[in-house]
Amino acid sequence: MNFFEGVYKLFTTENYVTPFFQGLSATLIISVAAAILGLLLGTLVAMVSIGPNTPLMKVLKFFCKIYITIIRGTPMALQLFIMFYVIFTFRGFPESVTAIIAFGVNSGAYVAENIRAGILSVDIGQTEAGRALGLTSGITMRKIIIPQAIKNVIPTIGNELIALIKETSIVSMIGMYDLTMAAKIVGSGNNMASYLIPMSVAALFYLAIVYLLTFVIKRIEGRLRASDKR
Repeated sequence: MNFFEGVYKLFTTENYVTPFFQGLSATLIISVAAAILGLLLGTLVAMVSIGPNTPLMKVLKFFCKIYITIIRGTPMALQLFIMFYVIFTFRGFPESVTAIIAFGVNSGAYVAENIRAGILSVDIGQTEAGRALGLTSGITMRKIIIPQAIKNVIPTIGNELIALIKETSIVSMIGMYDLTMAAKIVGSGNNMASYLIPMSVAALFYLAIVYLLTFVIKRIEGRLRASDKR
């Protein structure tokens, strides 16, 4: 059986194609939920990091700095193992929720730094102009700084989301069912002679997801650039 015959057989045989779409569904659920959690957590941490130096904020900044340092300085696989085998060891706790939390917490650290850098990249003169017009610091941030910062961080946030989708493939290391695990199961239970075909199909699924996300991000960037020219 050659490669193309194997791909055709995989997509036309229910016992092969069903596991793939089940794995694809699990991968998308984990990726989307973790991305939302990462964006929310990252935004919160970034706002704390650039906030005023009040006594309470200094304490919060300290913990945020520790969080970012630990998460960015340790492997994602290790963080996933700790979440599964140390923290969320409660009987009956959903594995998918554990994975979402693990990837969301990891993504949040990178998103926080991206957002913080994007906000700080806006010229200080913009803040001074807003304050000179009588705007409060909060309104200046919401109306002037953040809109400009968003344009700066969209490419880096997009890259983080792409990396997140690909990183979810390691959930198969702790026995969770996803697209990569589906490829392994199909590869071990068919007569295609090797894992080449199912793994290649899984790679094509990942490639399609990443390409679609890249396309959406570029469209958003294009619209933002177009709005600047008006």
